[in-house]
Amino acid sequence: MATTAVAAPKVKVKEKQSKRFKLWIGFLLLLFFAGGYFIVERLVQGLPVTNLSSITPWGAWIAFYIFFVGLSAGSFLLSTLIYVFGMMEYERIGRMALFTAIVCMIVALTFVLMDLGRPERMLNAIIYWNVTSPLAWEVHFYLVYIALLTTELYIAMREDLVRLAGTPSLKGKIAKWLTFKNSPINESTKKRDHKWMKILGTIGIPLAILGVHGGTGTIFAVVQARPSWNTGLFPVIFVVSAMVSGTALLLAMYIIKKKATRQKIDHGMVVSLAKMMVAFLFIDLGLQFYEYLVGVYGLEHHHLEGLGTMMGSAYSWSFWGVQMFLGAAIPTFLVFYKKTSKNVNALLTAAILIVIGIIGVSFNIVVPAQIVPLFEGFPAGDYFPTFNEWMVSIGIAAMGLLIYTFGEQLLPIEEIQSPEKSEG
Repeated sequence: MATTAVAAPKVKVKEKQSKRFKLWIGFLLLLFFAGGYFIVERLVQGLPVTNLSSITPWGAWIAFYIFFVGLSAGSFLLSTLIYVFGMMEYERIGRMALFTAIVCMIVALTFVLMDLGRPERMLNAIIYWNVTSPLAWEVHFYLVYIALLTTELYIAMREDLVRLAGTPSLKGKIAKWLTFKNSPINESTKKRDHKWMKILGTIGIPLAILGVHGGTGTIFAVVQARPSWNTGLFPVIFVVSAMVSGTALLLAMYIIKKKATRQKIDHGMVVSLAKMMVAFLFIDLGLQFYEYLVGVYGLEHHHLEGLGTMMGSAYSWSFWGVQMFLGAAIPTFLVFYKKTSKNVNALLTAAILIVIGIIGVSFNIVVPAQIVPLFEGFPAGDYFPTFNEWMVSIGIAAMGLLIYTFGEQLLPIEEIQSPEKSEG
């Protein structure tokens, strides 16, 4: 009787979780198919359904592209703290960080695909490699980076995949398909896996910093016609912003997942990650301050106009409201104010606001610089995303969330407690 009484609440919890999962999937599918209609419209009718033009050729989709590349690079670099530098207090989010990095890169490249005037020519950058083009180098860096992430995630999951391969569930069948027939688990294989994780992570650090997100910043920095972009500090700001957004995203995802599944939250890790997140934010704000300061003291006309457009025009709400207030001031207060500094809900709010703030940063990088006329007498830019652009963006984001959600269901993204660890 006692066993039945204990089992009953567990069954109810599982039923509630199953219902929530179905509602979540239904909601994401609705967004994905709604966005899918506008994606088809964009592919059929071309760029006229957007507000993009020869004056402002880059808009919301490029802003989201650099945002998601940043999330990917930041998530990966956070994983290296665990697998390369041995900071095992963050081990709970190690695989989540790697999988998030892969999904974010898929989403980022989908945004680029939407922005291309001729999407069917996307492979030309690979086939016809112009070695003097930073953009061509970026395409190849992305391919190597995704391959490295996939390999590292597989090695991180290998032990649990072997364990699952013997189970009759769908997860077990996928694990069996992903593992070799004679994949042993012993101290030797564990050491080998750890060694390869460290090697791949070490290779990935310069790849993520110099090639992936630093390289994305370089695409902007080499555009001499836009003084707001044309600075050597730009790639560095991109990398630091990636660390801010990646840490914030993983912190938010960890807390939301644990709350949704009613699992215990590692309070110490959450507080530590929140402090790390704000530390990266301070570095990012410092770099941006010096970027603006040099621009002001340089007295270069176009650079001053770019700063004026970002901070004192119709577009300034994105800088002051989203980037500085929502994305910096409130999170800093929540993390350092005594009454909220250890409150999980407050830290979750801070993490979500920082992610929103970095979206603002992406828009402030892309749009205001293009509003300033290239030459005296040229028309000024005028850009705000159309309904089609917003719906396409929602559909692509929903696609990414669907990939992540199903990936978590079908792969051991969260470490399975081994018998040895349980006994210990």
